[in-house]
Amino acid sequence: MSYFNAVLVLILFTVCGCNLSTVTTKENPLARVNDAFLFEDDIDFSFIQGQTKSDSIIYVQNIINDWATTQLLIDGAILNLNKDTQEDFEQLVQQYKKDLYTSAYIEALVKNNLDDSVSNQELEAVYESNKQLFVLKEDLLKLRYINVNESLSNLGEVKKRFKRFNIEDKTRLDSISIQFNSFYLKDSIWIKSEQVISKIKPLQLGFNKVLLKKPNFIQLKDSLGLYLIQINEVLERGSQAPMQYVLPTLRQIVINNRKLKVVKQLKSDIVNDAIKNKKFEIYN
Repeated sequence: MSYFNAVLVLILFTVCGCNLSTVTTKENPLARVNDAFLFEDDIDFSFIQGQTKSDSIIYVQNIINDWATTQLLIDGAILNLNKDTQEDFEQLVQQYKKDLYTSAYIEALVKNNLDDSVSNQELEAVYESNKQLFVLKEDLLKLRYINVNESLSNLGEVKKRFKRFNIEDKTRLDSISIQFNSFYLKDSIWIKSEQVISKIKPLQLGFNKVLLKKPNFIQLKDSLGLYLIQINEVLERGSQAPMQYVLPTLRQIVINNRKLKVVKQLKSDIVNDAIKNKKFEIYN
């Protein structure tokens, strides 16, 4: 007897309190509520793999109890709710079913017909026509930082290259970054000030206001070592969000607008095709 079958036998004895042979049919019912049955095939037994028999029994019993509770509530509702209410619910169920089918079908059609490539011109057009929507709710920064131990033998070189930061310096700092405790050198990308504060511990102790000064070279210390911070640009909350920062949102707006047009065209094509093939007629 397999492990699952052994558990099932224990469940049947526990729940039904009777011999397995008297309750098993070809479909292996586990429980009954009035005229409704819960069968073995209705339960996903893969969830009890690796569990003890006692845990497996509890798991299956909970499923059976949940099923029974739901079924009893449904039966009670059918007996006690008036006919009009039940008809309203049935209409809602049928409408929900229609919505599920049509939504899934439309999504599949759109997936096969939607071009998701977006040009820079489209992004710029959406940005320019919706600037009032893109106002910052947080401070943004362009900066770089390095956290190193003060005992670093080449600390002087690191400071010099970090402050100057030409192409050669960036390449050199990248190549020796294994010597740093942490670092961030992508100073052409806008990031939230909250992200910076979460990475640089001294900023969490009241020094965070220094981030809003530009351009600004800062040195801070804590138990982790020395932080070298170079702030290039600052945009405070309430400012116009830079296009680069909102590119994902701009792209989604373009795709959504395009999707609406595709859906409208697909619905029109489906109706016209049905009329052409005499599957849809309107009678006078």
